[in-house]
Amino acid sequence: MLGDIIASASDLAIVVSEEGAVLSILANAAQRGLQRLVSWEGTDLRDHLTAESLPKFEAQMAAIARGDGKGVAVEINHTDPALSEFPVRYTFHRIGPDGAILMLGRDLRPVAEMQQQLIKAQMALERDYEAQREFDTRYRVLMERTQDAMVFVSLATGRITDANSAAGQLLGAPRGDLIGNAFPAEFDTRKRGEVMESLANLALDEAPGSVDLTSRRQRQALRVTPTMFRAAGERVMLCRIERAETVGETVTDELQQNLAALYRTGVDAIAFTDRDGVIRSANTAFLNLADAAHASTVKGRSLADFLVRGSVDLKVMLENTTRAGQLRMYATRLRSAVGSEVAVEVSATWLDDAAFPAIVFVLRDASRAEAMRTPGATMSDDAVRSVMELVGSATLKDIVAETTDVVEKMCIETAVELTRNNRVAAAEMLGLSRQSLYVKLRKYGLLHRGATTDED
Repeated sequence: MLGDIIASASDLAIVVSEEGAVLSILANAAQRGLQRLVSWEGTDLRDHLTAESLPKFEAQMAAIARGDGKGVAVEINHTDPALSEFPVRYTFHRIGPDGAILMLGRDLRPVAEMQQQLIKAQMALERDYEAQREFDTRYRVLMERTQDAMVFVSLATGRITDANSAAGQLLGAPRGDLIGNAFPAEFDTRKRGEVMESLANLALDEAPGSVDLTSRRQRQALRVTPTMFRAAGERVMLCRIERAETVGETVTDELQQNLAALYRTGVDAIAFTDRDGVIRSANTAFLNLADAAHASTVKGRSLADFLVRGSVDLKVMLENTTRAGQLRMYATRLRSAVGSEVAVEVSATWLDDAAFPAIVFVLRDASRAEAMRTPGATMSDDAVRSVMELVGSATLKDIVAETTDVVEKMCIETAVELTRNNRVAAAEMLGLSRQSLYVKLRKYGLLHRGATTDED
């Protein structure tokens, strides 16, 4: 009965002699892993202690022998082939007349596991903290090194959450004084409530826009361009501030608004591309013409993907536009996203901007005009008459050869006309080498027709 009480009151109970020999072991029934320690009976307990626990055990045994160590808890680490190393907290009690000592132990493995988890969590927090400090340093260096004035504004409160030194110079106040101020209050305007609304509407609009304001402190004309994003569940606006470049701001703003309205609601399809023909933006009319569901489905794609003759047409238009600055009424066919084709007339303009060069393509539906237009290149009456005269006087092989020459001449004339006498583009359109095209041009007397220069 006493043994059951001891086993229930502690996780592990060991009875040792004054010399340290194990006399008996009682393990709690709930601690199944400790049941196998009964094999220690008859052995020296020191053989089952780690090196750092031996001095503790010897000191406590000496204190018990002197009568000083009663009730003192000692943490000792055991080693066992089955359980590896595990900690136990013991209290030593002298029992019986023969000098036996009862060691009542509490298994510390759950505590050790919890400590390990806490250490791992602490280390993870330290790593996250270091990473956050690194990102914060990068962000701060980037904000201070950039020459553009940047201000972060909370959309919920309308107050400045952060700004760089360049913004402080434009707004006429140190960076630290700007943080926490209402952003509209930094400008000289009576309708401060409308400033945040206008900026929010521009930030949500697909086409980039800006608001022209005057700084309150320095009375300087400024242009604010907002960009909205969400961080930690809160909507934030990044406002780029720059000095107004022109004096006639009212006229410029009106022109910009009119051009933006024309781009959004105009009947002609408009697409902006880079110098390689990759679409940067397209208006609603272009999406309707190409049967595209959304602007994101055409952005980043080449304009050649929407042309029936693909890269051949695109190369001709790009070369002529960049060379002459513009291209007018180029007839081709556009293929929609669902595979249908429509005749279009394309005009293009080269915008030679140093920072953002672009090509503007204006596409107009020409399917109705094409139905009423007579073919540009048809077989002439003389050619037909010469072929008919061969019947009865020449073999079918000779008649077919003569007809082939007529058709070949007509195709070459059409290709040269479409490419505006660009021989390289015409050869590519016909699938011929440049040398082969020159041979055929000499054959049909077309070498010096049209422009006398050849575009490489």
